[in-house]
Amino acid sequence: MSRIRIGFGFDVHRLETGRAFWLGGIHLEHTKGSLGHSDGDVLIHAICDALLGAANLRDIGYHFPNTSQEFKDIDSKKLLNRVAWIIRQAGFEIGNIDATVCLELPKINPHIPEMQRAMAAVLEIPIEDISIKATTNEGLGYVGSENGVNAYAVVLITKGS
Repeated sequence: MSRIRIGFGFDVHRLETGRAFWLGGIHLEHTKGSLGHSDGDVLIHAICDALLGAANLRDIGYHFPNTSQEFKDIDSKKLLNRVAWIIRQAGFEIGNIDATVCLELPKINPHIPEMQRAMAAVLEIPIEDISIKATTNEGLGYVGSENGVNAYAVVLITKGS
């Protein structure tokens, strides 16, 4: 009998002019990008937190502190790969991922299949096990004013008995 665990992740980053915009492991053309210690990929960060939380292995900041130069400007796909290794070392396998990105611009729907491919390759799971959705904030708050982006993720992981 396998054990099922569910994890939830959330991340937010400020958007600033002149920064590269990385989301879901791919670069998107935009006038602003996420400000962060790493590449600022809010979607991957939310997924990392959800995976670690489901396995009760703390959070992304614990494993990859923003005070470490080792992770300065790092490609978040490398963090995601490491998180997958960490949870597998603990005996877990990834069941599925369901994530939502809240962002006014750029429109990401055309890029979702590429994001799914990028993350599926890193996680070594089928593309159909990664759901990515997008929504705006209808002009409200930091997302609506295009000053920030956030993402939510829910994951299911399993552990054999």
